Amino acid sequence: MSDIPAAGDRSWSRWSTVAVAGILAVGLALGVIVVPLVQGAGGGIDAFTAICRALGVAPGSPARRTPPSEAAAFPVTRVAWTQVTIDEIYNGDRVNGGKVAEQRCIACHTVEGNTPDPTIPRNAGQSRFAIYKQLHDYKSGARKSDTMSPLVADLDDKMIADLAAYYGRLVRGAIDPQRSDVFVGSEIDNLVVNGDIARNLPPCGACHGIRAGGPIETPTLTSQYPEYIEAQLKAFASGSRHNDIYHRMRSVASKLKPDEMRFLAIYYSGR
Repeated sequence: MSDIPAAGDRSWSRWSTVAVAGILAVGLALGVIVVPLVQGAGGGIDAFTAICRALGVAPGSPARRTPPSEAAAFPVTRVAWTQVTIDEIYNGDRVNGGKVAEQRCIACHTVEGNTPDPTIPRNAGQSRFAIYKQLHDYKSGARKSDTMSPLVADLDDKMIADLAAYYGRLVRGAIDPQRSDVFVGSEIDNLVVNGDIARNLPPCGACHGIRAGGPIETPTLTSQYPEYIEAQLKAFASGSRHNDIYHRMRSVASKLKPDEMRFLAIYYSGR
Protein backbone atom coordinates (compact mmCIF):
# COMPACT_ATOMS: atom_id res chain seq x y z
CA MET A 1 0.00 0.00 0.00
CA SER A 2 1.40 3.43 -1.00
CA ASP A 3 1.82 6.23 1.61
CA ILE A 4 1.57 8.89 -1.14
CA PRO A 5 -1.84 10.68 -0.92
CA ALA A 6 -4.05 10.34 -3.93
CA ALA A 7 -4.44 13.36 -6.20
CA GLY A 8 -8.04 13.75 -5.07
CA ASP A 9 -7.04 13.89 -1.41
CA ARG A 10 -4.42 16.56 -2.11
CA SER A 11 -6.94 18.63 -3.98
CA TRP A 12 -9.46 18.37 -1.12
CA SER A 13 -6.83 19.41 1.39
CA ARG A 14 -5.94 22.50 -0.65
CA TRP A 15 -9.53 23.54 -1.07
CA SER A 16 -10.21 23.02 2.66
CA THR A 17 -7.29 25.30 3.52
CA VAL A 18 -8.48 27.92 1.05
CA ALA A 19 -12.04 27.72 2.42
CA VAL A 20 -10.94 28.16 6.04
CA ALA A 21 -8.63 31.03 5.10
CA GLY A 22 -11.44 32.65 3.14
CA ILE A 23 -13.87 32.35 6.04
CA LEU A 24 -11.30 33.89 8.39
CA ALA A 25 -10.59 36.72 5.95
CA VAL A 26 -14.29 37.47 5.53
CA GLY A 27 -14.83 37.37 9.30
CA LEU A 28 -11.86 39.65 9.87
CA ALA A 29 -13.06 42.09 7.22
CA LEU A 30 -16.56 42.11 8.70
CA GLY A 31 -15.35 42.44 12.29
CA VAL A 32 -12.73 45.16 11.91
CA ILE A 33 -13.78 47.01 8.75
CA VAL A 34 -17.37 46.59 7.56
CA VAL A 35 -19.24 46.47 10.88
CA PRO A 36 -17.17 49.25 12.53
CA LEU A 37 -17.63 51.45 9.44
CA VAL A 38 -21.40 50.95 9.47
CA GLN A 39 -21.71 51.41 13.24
CA GLY A 40 -19.25 54.29 13.29
CA ALA A 41 -21.16 56.13 10.58
CA GLY A 42 -24.32 55.81 12.66
CA GLY A 43 -22.49 57.13 15.72
CA GLY A 44 -20.80 59.98 13.90
CA ILE A 45 -17.31 58.41 14.14
CA ASP A 46 -14.88 58.66 11.25
CA ALA A 47 -13.76 55.48 9.49
CA PHE A 48 -10.15 55.52 10.73
CA THR A 49 -11.16 55.95 14.39
CA ALA A 50 -13.84 53.25 14.12
CA ILE A 51 -11.37 50.72 12.66
CA CYS A 52 -8.69 51.60 15.24
CA ARG A 53 -11.19 51.11 18.05
CA ALA A 54 -12.28 47.76 16.61
CA LEU A 55 -8.65 46.65 16.52
CA GLY A 56 -8.13 47.82 20.10
CA VAL A 57 -5.54 50.40 19.06
CA ALA A 58 -7.69 53.32 20.19
CA PRO A 59 -9.88 53.38 23.31
CA GLY A 60 -13.66 53.47 23.12
CA SER A 61 -16.44 51.77 21.24
CA PRO A 62 -16.59 51.89 17.42
CA ALA A 63 -20.38 52.06 17.69
CA ARG A 64 -20.80 55.31 19.62
CA ARG A 65 -18.98 58.41 20.67
CA THR A 66 -17.21 58.38 24.03
CA PRO A 67 -19.35 60.56 26.30
CA PRO A 68 -17.51 63.54 27.78
CA SER A 69 -16.92 63.42 31.52
CA GLU A 70 -17.72 66.51 33.52
CA ALA A 71 -16.90 64.92 36.87
CA ALA A 72 -14.47 66.99 38.89
CA ALA A 73 -11.75 65.18 40.78
CA PHE A 74 -11.55 65.83 44.49
CA PRO A 75 -9.05 64.66 47.08
CA VAL A 76 -10.09 62.21 49.77
CA THR A 77 -7.33 63.51 52.02
CA ARG A 78 -3.74 64.65 51.81
CA VAL A 79 -2.80 63.39 55.25
CA ALA A 80 -0.28 60.54 55.25
CA TRP A 81 0.22 58.77 58.56
CA THR A 82 4.00 58.71 58.46
CA GLN A 83 6.10 58.48 61.61
CA VAL A 84 7.03 62.13 61.13
CA THR A 85 3.34 63.13 61.13
CA ILE A 86 2.53 60.99 64.16
CA ASP A 87 5.49 62.38 66.11
CA GLU A 88 4.44 65.90 65.21
CA ILE A 89 0.95 65.26 66.58
CA TYR A 90 2.27 63.65 69.77
CA ASN A 91 4.60 66.60 70.31
CA GLY A 92 1.97 69.22 69.67
CA ASP A 93 2.25 72.33 71.86
CA ARG A 94 -1.01 72.71 73.80
CA VAL A 95 -0.08 76.21 74.98
CA ASN A 96 0.40 77.45 71.45
CA GLY A 97 -2.67 75.48 70.39
CA GLY A 98 -4.67 77.38 72.99
CA LYS A 99 -3.48 80.67 71.52
CA VAL A 100 -4.48 79.62 68.03
CA ALA A 101 -7.84 78.39 69.33
CA GLU A 102 -8.44 81.74 71.02
CA GLN A 103 -7.83 83.51 67.74
CA ARG A 104 -9.71 81.14 65.44
CA CYS A 105 -11.94 78.66 67.24
CA ILE A 106 -13.53 79.73 70.49
CA ALA A 107 -16.32 81.78 68.90
CA CYS A 108 -17.92 78.51 67.78
CA HIS A 109 -16.16 75.74 69.72
CA THR A 110 -15.68 77.69 72.99
CA VAL A 111 -12.51 77.60 75.10
CA GLU A 112 -13.35 74.18 76.56
CA GLY A 113 -14.51 72.72 73.25
CA ASN A 114 -18.04 72.19 74.57
CA THR A 115 -20.09 74.25 72.16
CA PRO A 116 -23.78 74.64 73.07
CA ASP A 117 -24.77 74.46 69.40
CA PRO A 118 -25.74 70.86 68.48
CA THR A 119 -24.84 71.45 64.82
CA ILE A 120 -21.21 72.14 65.79
CA PRO A 121 -19.07 69.22 66.98
CA ARG A 122 -17.68 69.11 70.49
CA ASN A 123 -13.89 69.11 70.36
CA ALA A 124 -13.24 68.44 74.01
CA GLY A 125 -11.83 64.97 74.46
CA GLN A 126 -11.74 64.32 70.74
CA SER A 127 -8.96 62.21 69.30
CA ARG A 128 -6.08 64.49 68.35
CA PHE A 129 -5.55 62.36 65.23
CA ALA A 130 -9.16 62.94 64.18
CA ILE A 131 -8.88 66.70 64.75
CA TYR A 132 -5.59 66.85 62.84
CA LYS A 133 -7.01 65.04 59.81
CA GLN A 134 -10.26 67.01 59.68
CA LEU A 135 -8.46 70.36 59.90
CA HIS A 136 -6.12 69.28 57.11
CA ASP A 137 -9.06 68.08 55.03
CA TYR A 138 -10.79 71.44 55.41
CA LYS A 139 -7.57 73.12 54.31
CA SER A 140 -7.06 70.91 51.24
CA GLY A 141 -10.70 70.99 50.20
CA ALA A 142 -11.26 67.29 50.83
CA ARG A 143 -13.97 68.38 53.27
CA LYS A 144 -16.07 71.43 52.50
CA SER A 145 -17.30 74.07 54.91
CA ASP A 146 -18.00 77.74 54.26
CA THR A 147 -17.04 78.43 57.88
CA MET A 148 -14.08 76.13 58.49
CA SER A 149 -12.26 76.27 55.16
CA PRO A 150 -11.33 79.99 55.35
CA LEU A 151 -10.32 79.67 59.02
CA VAL A 152 -7.74 76.95 58.37
CA ALA A 153 -6.50 78.11 54.96
CA ASP A 154 -3.28 79.64 56.33
CA LEU A 155 -2.57 77.17 59.14
CA ASP A 156 0.66 75.18 58.78
CA ASP A 157 1.23 71.60 59.95
CA LYS A 158 2.60 72.65 63.33
CA MET A 159 -0.31 74.97 64.09
CA ILE A 160 -2.77 72.22 63.20
CA ALA A 161 -0.87 69.73 65.40
CA ASP A 162 -0.90 72.26 68.26
CA LEU A 163 -4.66 72.76 67.89
CA ALA A 164 -5.18 69.01 67.91
CA ALA A 165 -3.09 68.74 71.08
CA TYR A 166 -5.06 71.55 72.71
CA TYR A 167 -8.50 70.12 72.12
CA GLY A 168 -7.56 66.45 72.05
CA ARG A 169 -7.32 64.30 75.13
CA LEU A 170 -7.26 60.82 73.64
CA VAL A 171 -4.54 58.93 71.82
CA ARG A 172 -7.19 57.39 69.53
CA GLY A 173 -10.89 57.63 69.03
CA ALA A 174 -12.66 55.12 71.27
CA ILE A 175 -16.00 54.63 72.93
CA ASP A 176 -17.39 52.22 75.43
CA PRO A 177 -20.81 51.23 74.03
CA GLN A 178 -21.90 50.24 77.52
CA ARG A 179 -21.74 53.89 78.56
CA SER A 180 -24.81 54.61 76.48
CA ASP A 181 -27.71 54.38 78.91
CA VAL A 182 -30.33 55.23 76.29
CA PHE A 183 -32.48 52.35 75.08
CA VAL A 184 -32.60 52.43 71.28
CA GLY A 185 -33.70 48.87 70.60
CA SER A 186 -32.02 45.54 70.02
CA GLU A 187 -31.68 46.23 66.28
CA ILE A 188 -29.29 49.11 66.95
CA ASP A 189 -27.36 47.08 69.52
CA ASN A 190 -27.00 44.37 66.90
CA LEU A 191 -25.72 46.83 64.28
CA VAL A 192 -23.09 48.07 66.72
CA VAL A 193 -21.96 44.63 67.85
CA ASN A 194 -22.59 42.38 64.84
CA GLY A 195 -23.45 44.53 61.84
CA ASP A 196 -25.76 43.14 59.16
CA ILE A 197 -24.35 40.43 56.89
CA ALA A 198 -27.35 40.58 54.54
CA ARG A 199 -26.55 44.22 53.74
CA ASN A 200 -22.79 43.76 53.89
CA LEU A 201 -22.67 46.12 56.88
CA PRO A 202 -19.73 45.65 59.27
CA PRO A 203 -20.36 46.22 62.99
CA CYS A 204 -19.97 49.87 63.99
CA GLY A 205 -17.91 48.69 66.95
CA ALA A 206 -15.24 47.36 64.58
CA CYS A 207 -13.95 50.94 64.36
CA HIS A 208 -15.94 52.87 66.95
CA GLY A 209 -15.28 50.68 69.96
CA ILE A 210 -12.91 50.25 72.88
CA ARG A 211 -9.39 49.68 71.55
CA ALA A 212 -10.97 48.93 68.19
CA GLY A 213 -8.88 48.16 65.14
CA GLY A 214 -10.24 51.03 63.05
CA PRO A 215 -8.18 53.60 61.20
CA ILE A 216 -5.99 55.89 63.27
CA GLU A 217 -8.16 58.92 62.49
CA THR A 218 -11.34 57.31 63.86
CA PRO A 219 -13.14 59.99 65.89
CA THR A 220 -14.42 59.42 69.37
CA LEU A 221 -18.21 59.74 69.42
CA THR A 222 -18.72 59.70 73.18
CA SER A 223 -20.81 62.68 74.33
CA GLN A 224 -20.94 64.08 70.81
CA TYR A 225 -24.21 65.75 69.84
CA PRO A 226 -26.56 63.23 68.24
CA GLU A 227 -27.73 65.92 65.82
CA TYR A 228 -24.17 66.32 64.57
CA ILE A 229 -23.54 62.58 64.26
CA GLU A 230 -26.78 62.07 62.34
CA ALA A 231 -25.97 64.98 60.02
CA GLN A 232 -22.57 63.47 59.20
CA LEU A 233 -24.07 60.04 58.51
CA LYS A 234 -26.50 61.65 56.08
CA ALA A 235 -23.68 63.61 54.45
CA PHE A 236 -21.63 60.44 53.97
CA ALA A 237 -24.68 58.59 52.63
CA SER A 238 -25.39 61.28 50.03
CA GLY A 239 -21.71 61.68 49.11
CA SER A 240 -21.67 65.37 50.00
CA ARG A 241 -19.02 64.47 52.55
CA HIS A 242 -16.33 62.35 50.95
CA ASN A 243 -13.12 62.60 52.96
CA ASP A 244 -13.36 59.03 54.27
CA ILE A 245 -10.38 57.02 53.10
CA TYR A 246 -11.27 53.93 51.03
CA HIS A 247 -14.94 54.99 50.97
CA ARG A 248 -15.43 53.43 54.41
CA MET A 249 -18.15 55.64 55.85
CA ARG A 250 -19.87 56.34 52.55
CA SER A 251 -20.21 52.61 51.98
CA VAL A 252 -21.67 52.05 55.45
CA ALA A 253 -23.89 55.12 55.70
CA SER A 254 -25.44 54.59 52.26
CA LYS A 255 -26.86 51.26 53.48
CA LEU A 256 -28.37 52.61 56.69
CA LYS A 257 -32.03 53.50 57.01
CA PRO A 258 -32.94 56.99 58.26
CA ASP A 259 -34.21 55.63 61.60
CA GLU A 260 -31.00 53.64 62.03
CA MET A 261 -28.92 56.78 61.52
CA ARG A 262 -30.98 58.65 64.10
CA PHE A 263 -30.85 55.91 66.72
CA LEU A 264 -27.16 55.16 66.15
CA ALA A 265 -26.45 58.85 66.70
CA ILE A 266 -28.41 58.78 69.96
CA TYR A 267 -26.73 55.54 71.01
CA TYR A 268 -23.20 56.80 70.50
CA SER A 269 -23.86 60.21 71.98
CA GLY A 270 -24.99 58.56 75.19
CA ARG A 271 -28.04 60.79 75.36
